[in-house]
Amino acid sequence: MAGPVRTLFFGSGSVALPALSGLFESELVELDSVVTAPPRPAGRKGLLRPTPVAGLAAARELPVRTPRTLRDEAVLAELRATGAQLIVLADYGRIIPAAVLDLPTHGALNIHPSLLPRHRGAAPVVGAILAGDRATGVTIMRMDEGLDTGPIVAQAEVRLDGTEVAPELEARLAALGAELLLEHLPAWLAGTLAARPQPAAGASLTRLLRREDGRLDPARPAVELERQVRAYQPWPGSFLEHDGVRLKVWSAAVLDQPVSVEPGRVVLTEGTLGLGTVEGVLRLDEVQPAGRRRMSGAEYRRGKRL
Repeated sequence: MAGPVRTLFFGSGSVALPALSGLFESELVELDSVVTAPPRPAGRKGLLRPTPVAGLAAARELPVRTPRTLRDEAVLAELRATGAQLIVLADYGRIIPAAVLDLPTHGALNIHPSLLPRHRGAAPVVGAILAGDRATGVTIMRMDEGLDTGPIVAQAEVRLDGTEVAPELEARLAALGAELLLEHLPAWLAGTLAARPQPAAGASLTRLLRREDGRLDPARPAVELERQVRAYQPWPGSFLEHDGVRLKVWSAAVLDQPVSVEPGRVVLTEGTLGLGTVEGVLRLDEVQPAGRRRMSGAEYRRGKRL
């Protein structure tokens, strides 16, 4: 390579920060700018808040682009004028059209937090926890027009022990993804690392979450609901209605001893609360009544005199 490769970074959420930070320190690339989602209203006053990626870029005096669409010809002309030879993407949250993917000579590399082709789509970390996977990981892939279907450049595996909570696992995979990118970027830019097609077997797809997904459904086994509590943090969270109050559940476990409880019924068990399900009882270890602070299930039970 004659010198640093001019690079565009596409990202929005905090999961993208380790990769962007790593590229700032890399001598292999010259960051032109970041492309991120526009600021969104936040808080009670609805003040516009930039994305975490925009915040880091501004702090490092790197130009920030916030196009509302990447299909606008004026936007494409701006990106084309950068002369970027590489695109790196992490946690951008929007579809990248072919016209953008075809711009750089070194392609567009996406850091995806799963072992593709498993858990393609919008919520791979959630998908791994919900499925009870014993392993997940990070994939660096060259993007194509499909949804996470591009060829694999590199992968790294992480073993899971069944206690992972989504935010912690996301942070762990984000750090690993940045390391994996920087490890393989020299060979990729030198043309000595070839991407391989994703295997046809084992593909699965995740979707964007909705607020109502967080409702704890007693028609599902307790083991699945326990995974949900860990997977749906911080949003949409997991909740149930009890005595006319929405009760958010922050921590739960499957009751060890076999107890028969009518599905949907909240009972006193092991000094705390338990939710009966179609298969087993879900122990509610930490809860938060609407408008109140987080507390143990036992503390909530004392207040309700169950």
